[in-house]
Amino acid sequence: MPKRVDLRSDTVTQPTEQMRRLMAKAEVGDDVYGEDPTVRRLEELAADMFGKEAALFVTSGTQGNQVAIAAWAERGDEVIVEAESHVFYYEVAGISVIAGAQPRPIVGQMGAMDPEDVRQAIRKRDIHQPRTGLICVENTHNRAGGTVLPIEILRATASVAREAGVPLHMDGARIFNAVVASGIGERTWASEVDSLQFCLSKGLGAPVGSVLVGPRAMIDRARVWRKRLGGGLRQAGVLAAPCIWALTNMVERLAEDHAHAKVLAERLANMPGITVNLETVQTNIVLAELTHKDVMAEQFIAELANNGVLATAFGPRTVRFVTHKDVSQADVETAIDRIRQTIAHFGIAQ
Repeated sequence: MPKRVDLRSDTVTQPTEQMRRLMAKAEVGDDVYGEDPTVRRLEELAADMFGKEAALFVTSGTQGNQVAIAAWAERGDEVIVEAESHVFYYEVAGISVIAGAQPRPIVGQMGAMDPEDVRQAIRKRDIHQPRTGLICVENTHNRAGGTVLPIEILRATASVAREAGVPLHMDGARIFNAVVASGIGERTWASEVDSLQFCLSKGLGAPVGSVLVGPRAMIDRARVWRKRLGGGLRQAGVLAAPCIWALTNMVERLAEDHAHAKVLAERLANMPGITVNLETVQTNIVLAELTHKDVMAEQFIAELANNGVLATAFGPRTVRFVTHKDVSQADVETAIDRIRQTIAHFGIAQ
């Protein structure tokens, strides 16, 4: 059977052999007691890399975002979010269930909220209205197609937040994709926000884990929330060890994923029955719109899977492809050929 090309997500990456070796020999201790030296090294490395006081190792990006929101916002507060953001769209109403807060979605452009819209959404002091407890931004933005948040928009949003005395959190699950694509360093991005969560189990290839960075007092509150949610980690050094390797060895190679995504996007854009907004293909995500009236995304990805390529339906007619470290240039060419075969199966012609 021909090799399967998995373009569903960069979460499907396998740990490298070096990561596996580090896991096997990791020095460990009970992290709930603060005694796991490998976890401590990871947290210190992350805090220093982003220029923050402290860091917290968590099991996932969702957990990192949710303990951050709970640490910042009080019960009954409102949290400003972009309408297609991960914290609003994919975290199972965690803002309401965990923090007891109300999300206030704002429609953005390519994933970026207009800072003036944010300003207008911040609640004035009124007994009839909730307090604005937090503002969340996402970088890169998943549902916008992996777009990088423009630094000038982030700076303007940060200015609005500071003026109003409202903390600003960044869901930076793919922040290193933003770093590589923009050339803007981690500390620069982080300097504009009060807290930031980033994933190690996506493009960087670690098997498990994310890190939340921010002020020490806030991280202490987030640690309590992590424990409250059952996220207290014991001998977690076996998970932290590959994360350290990922942080120190896997960032620059993300440029390969971006190059592969660009090739894929450009070739898809020239196929019948598919359109791609190339402006949004800035990192490792490609959103392809199916234009034939009789072909829906679920049908398309089912037939594509029969041809050995896995993708994700991202809407009724939208298919998402994500490049990652386990997808080579040859794999991209294979995927392109099989996508073309799938188009032919549906009888779509120019």
